[in-house]
Amino acid sequence: MQTVRVTTSQNIDIDYEIGGLGERIVASLIDYGIFFLIYILAVIGGIMFASVGKSVGFIVVVVIYCSLFVFYDLLCETFMNGQSIGKRVMKIKVISLDGRRPSFGQYLLRWMFRIVDFTLTFGGCALISAAVSKKCQRVGDIVAGTTLIKTSPRTQSSHLAFSPVYDDYTPVFARATLLKDQDIVLIHEVIENYQQSGNAVVVYNMAAQLKKVLGITTPQDMNDLTFLQTLVKDYNHTAAIAAL
Repeated sequence: MQTVRVTTSQNIDIDYEIGGLGERIVASLIDYGIFFLIYILAVIGGIMFASVGKSVGFIVVVVIYCSLFVFYDLLCETFMNGQSIGKRVMKIKVISLDGRRPSFGQYLLRWMFRIVDFTLTFGGCALISAAVSKKCQRVGDIVAGTTLIKTSPRTQSSHLAFSPVYDDYTPVFARATLLKDQDIVLIHEVIENYQQSGNAVVVYNMAAQLKKVLGITTPQDMNDLTFLQTLVKDYNHTAAIAAL
């Protein structure tokens, strides 16, 4: 299993499973399938306009379709948090190698290099590059400093990660305020990973790094899982108080 290690703003290393070549291909096929259906509708619309002598309407339909086809990936990745419809179905997304959401400039570079990866080489360059590169990157990813990772839907994770706590809750670790929203989401993903797979190693690694970075010593009767859950509660509580 190939993984990529990203580092959060608090220097916490998290390993993500890289989206494989198979997921990339299927995601692309789904996206092309969507455009094939749109193409059929566009042809029908164009024929209707042509039959009534409205050549301008026919030209507009062609321009809109071509524009959507050309800019589809750039628009989707920019406004859908690194995913196209196909990527969302396959549960993969574009991520910057520094662990952050890619900037528009990175999305733009990935999109521009589609000319090399797909247009000029009919997809051969992308296929070969992704197959031989260590992080399964096509040329556009290498230039932009991005890759694709496997991920669960972020909305569910974020919603649960920032769930409210009781008003009378007393924070245990004051230094939880040094964390960022992104760190809390990642901590919650590690907790979910443990609950689904039983892999205690990821919990231990995350807890060990957090203790070191934040300078926290936990009580002897507190295990690593409880420590992570407590950090999330402490952060949510202090964030809620600050927002009042």
